[in-house]
Amino acid sequence: MKNFSFVNPVKIIFGKDTIQQIANEIPQGSKVLMTYGGGSIKKNGVYDQAVKALKNFEWYEFSGIEPNPHYETCMKAVALIKEKGINFILSVGGGSVLDATKFIAAAACFEDGDPWQILSKGAPIKKALLFGDIITLPATGSEMNSGAVITRDETKDKLSFASPLTYPKFSVLDPTATFTLPPRQTGNGIVDAFVHVMEQYLTYNEDDTLMQDHMAEAIVKTLVEEGPKALENPMDYNVRANLMWASTWALNGWISCGVPEDWATHMIGHEITALFGLDHAQTLAIVLPGVMTVLKDQKSKKIQRLGKEVFGIQGENAIPETIKAVESFFEKVSVKTHLSDYGLGEEVIEKVVDRLRNRGWKLGECHNITADTVKEILTLRK
Repeated sequence: MKNFSFVNPVKIIFGKDTIQQIANEIPQGSKVLMTYGGGSIKKNGVYDQAVKALKNFEWYEFSGIEPNPHYETCMKAVALIKEKGINFILSVGGGSVLDATKFIAAAACFEDGDPWQILSKGAPIKKALLFGDIITLPATGSEMNSGAVITRDETKDKLSFASPLTYPKFSVLDPTATFTLPPRQTGNGIVDAFVHVMEQYLTYNEDDTLMQDHMAEAIVKTLVEEGPKALENPMDYNVRANLMWASTWALNGWISCGVPEDWATHMIGHEITALFGLDHAQTLAIVLPGVMTVLKDQKSKKIQRLGKEVFGIQGENAIPETIKAVESFFEKVSVKTHLSDYGLGEEVIEKVVDRLRNRGWKLGECHNITADTVKEILTLRK
């Protein structure tokens, strides 16, 4: 196990009828900006609950944050914050709204030029506004970490950042807010959480991180067991609660302590989303089986362990059978796993490979996934 230091300061408020508690978590006298997306929170009642909780605050709202949030949209929110003197942000929605909010909180206080440098150059964040969130779509784990991913629409760049100053002050997780999610968003969330775990678990053949491995497997077992049930019975509270908590744990930092991390699937997937507009989880479902296949020797012990502990697979064909089981699980929660399923093909491979080659990136936990390796991975997923 590698050396590590770990801290997670996020207060989690979990369960039914908990949205009202934000009134006690936002500092009194704050000027609040509520950020949200396309308006689904007005249909499921979450917006009205948030408005009621904010009744004793001066507050404003900023809507229209898109999936894979755009830098350009974020900067409009920054302008509103500066105009109104806002000093607290309340994110209401899924991970995209919260990712945007994290960037907005940092960009509003950035004094060293264009805030895009936070993403493009890793410019340090010296100050950020306080913010909290109400999560309506379990998927990204953004509610209990400091990271975010932002797309610049002008250049089709999708880049990430993290800072100790961009942890939420609190996160409200009410499973009832997920009852009305469309099947597509439910399936996407399950796949996203599953692949988050794989990026921290399915790495080179370490066998000395038993605690983290068991925790990772518990999260994945929960997703595999409960995911299909959520599609069959969307209003089952216990199923939704288990999925919501599993999604948070998939990326709250605990299972990454002391272990190598991959993230190649995400980096490749980000390029497909930025260039061709696929949902984030759709790209992950395409790429992960390819990464597992091409890197099967490097990851052999962990693939076999995944097969045994999660899918009950053992024997001489355990590796290909486990890869197939992962692919079948994605399909079971209604997320397709090949480029052709989305009407895409060779053009994706060429553009993604060219972009990664031009950047000189070497991906994966061993930094051995080159542009040529990515071509091999994506060619398998046509």
